[in-house]
Amino acid sequence: MDKTYTEESNALPIYDECDVLVVGGGAAGHSAAIAAARAGAKKVVLMERYGFFGGDVTGGYVIMIPALSWRNFSMVRGLQEEWFTRLDKNAPGSYICPSLDEIGETTPIKMDRWSLIHGCTMYKGAVSDRLVRAPYYEPNQLKIEMDLMVQEEENVHVMLHCWGTKPIMDGNMVKGVICESKEGRRAVMAKVIIDATGDGDLYSQAGAPCFDDRSSESRADKTALVWRMGGVDFELFARWGRDNPEMLTEFKSELIKVAGYKTAILPSERNDVVWFNNWLAGLNCANIEDIKKTEFTVRNSIRRIIKYCREYFPPAFKNAFLYDIAPQLGARCSRRLDGEYVMTKLDFACASKFDDVIAWHSCIGHSNDGVPIEIPYRAMLPKKIENLLCPGRHLSADEKAIDGLNLIPQCVGTGQAAGVAAAVCALENTNTHNVNIRRVQDILCHEQDVP
Repeated sequence: MDKTYTEESNALPIYDECDVLVVGGGAAGHSAAIAAARAGAKKVVLMERYGFFGGDVTGGYVIMIPALSWRNFSMVRGLQEEWFTRLDKNAPGSYICPSLDEIGETTPIKMDRWSLIHGCTMYKGAVSDRLVRAPYYEPNQLKIEMDLMVQEEENVHVMLHCWGTKPIMDGNMVKGVICESKEGRRAVMAKVIIDATGDGDLYSQAGAPCFDDRSSESRADKTALVWRMGGVDFELFARWGRDNPEMLTEFKSELIKVAGYKTAILPSERNDVVWFNNWLAGLNCANIEDIKKTEFTVRNSIRRIIKYCREYFPPAFKNAFLYDIAPQLGARCSRRLDGEYVMTKLDFACASKFDDVIAWHSCIGHSNDGVPIEIPYRAMLPKKIENLLCPGRHLSADEKAIDGLNLIPQCVGTGQAAGVAAAVCALENTNTHNVNIRRVQDILCHEQDVP
């Protein structure tokens, strides 16, 4: 039998009370807090375990956002596109991708340029077909911008370096959250709580049904620790690879052997810096031992990978050096909500339509030519539990569909929708299962620029 310890009960100070409490300040949570404030919530508390916002976007160095367009259409506006309009103004040159007016173009000179950058062209077979908006950005510039976005919202109150650990329940109603901080344990009470932890930290303890299975064939079954290499000439490397496909295949194959796990070189917003994404199979980003294994395995491999790159193709890598290592583990999936609607691959194949649609995104891969997928409100609504919404990479989906739903655009979109829905619930004094979904949709489309 496992040993146990019985914790003594004690009275906790209530640190704050609010209309909407968002736990987790990643792509989903950051968007939720801003959207709730802009939708009229009188007080929003945003609780984040780190000292910055963005999660995988800024801390995990997942510095490319895929499929923000489909054919000739911009699929993601709202807060997602606001990131880049703000960077254009405040930090010019901090991201690269085809511009909004280039989406869907097939001009040969532009296709030649952007086909070197993974994700910036749509493929038919092995041939680039058209331009896609897929920004590569400097994470620290976006980190600064996400700070500013929150600071500009007077109704958003921020708690940094605070870890939301346990929901406060009254029957099936979530009334608040207990958090741990350097001040000690505190409670924050709210009318509506948004679990944006990414791993269902709150809904799993609140009694909401959830899944913990993962397909070994999916991205969701793999962890990562991203790092960057400087002193390179990426364009030279990319053109060499395009002109010498057999040698590129050999380079990639040997790189994986040297690393000891699947890894790949990706471009950045700078030609002299690349980042290494990786996929450590069979590991769970919510498991203590798996987290440790990911961190050690990747860091232990970095020096030999740099040495290999220098020796294999000196023209591009002779001056290569370790630029930096992401401060946050690359988390793809652990728990998934078993919500009021469970999304499946059939929704991708059939491009399902929903009366309660709250987000609409193009998808990566070649399913239906990347046709946009609707996400219903019910996919972030837990069964049995009231006054709790669950947007982001832990939303309600099966083990196959989650691969197309736990990406940055989908996290931002569902987060923004959750924030609006939470604000509507608080303002109209209703619960999350009875929210006026038409009002939520109207605010998203007509007040917050969501397509």
